[in-house]
Amino acid sequence: MKKLYVGNLPWSTTEADLEEMFAKYGSVHSAAVVTDRDTGRSRGFGFIEIDASGADQAIEELNGSDVGGRQLRVNEAQDKRRGGGGGRRRWRRWRRSLVGRRPDERAPWWRPFVLGRLRKWLRD
Repeated sequence: MKKLYVGNLPWSTTEADLEEMFAKYGSVHSAAVVTDRDTGRSRGFGFIEIDASGADQAIEELNGSDVGGRQLRVNEAQDKRRGGGGGRRRWRRWRRSLVGRRPDERAPWWRPFVLGRLRKWLRD
């Protein structure tokens, strides 16, 4: 069994559509279209688990094919990367705001978090 990445999907694609697209290459064990956490709308990519025997053929035939006016990208999925978050950088920025200032001039400890939320709210 191989896990495949399917990118550049039309926004209207559902998990059933994805399963149907790959069914002729072998038995599909699972299909998932990734959706946005806030809006619930498709993010335009998904993952599918299919038998190893049909996976290579599916990659060969579907990669670059046109579906719904969009050119699909199909390849073997990479392992999920861990990490990120920028914890150290945020800590350094906060610490730098405290150095060399009197206690009444210092930014409150919660300021970076509130500003981050405010930026996110304004961006959305």
